[in-house]
Amino acid sequence: MTTLAQQKCEACRADAPKVSDQELAELMKMIPDWAPIVRDNVMQLQREFKFSNFKKAWALCDKVAQLAEDEGHHPEIVLEWGKLTVTWWTHAINGLHKNDFICAAKTDALLEN
Repeated sequence: MTTLAQQKCEACRADAPKVSDQELAELMKMIPDWAPIVRDNVMQLQREFKFSNFKKAWALCDKVAQLAEDEGHHPEIVLEWGKLTVTWWTHAINGLHKNDFICAAKTDALLEN
């Protein structure tokens, strides 16, 4: 079985299905450090990364930005001193698509590089 981080985002249209509750539960097992949140009635995936200084948070921010460009899928990124918050969701469907889980897993993999 291919891990989420090894998969590629697919083009997503406004009529693409959101993940079901059952899919959500299964996919969350693969990215346990992420939290499903609801903001403005939209389900999203969010994770805070903590660092010892601004420069380390900034370095991950740059990697996440490049990942977003490579995948054609763009998160909300909040850079603060010692902290980077990344939030993935699919704007076209106002919710979560498998692409968001793929990108969350790829974001986690950036910490290993």
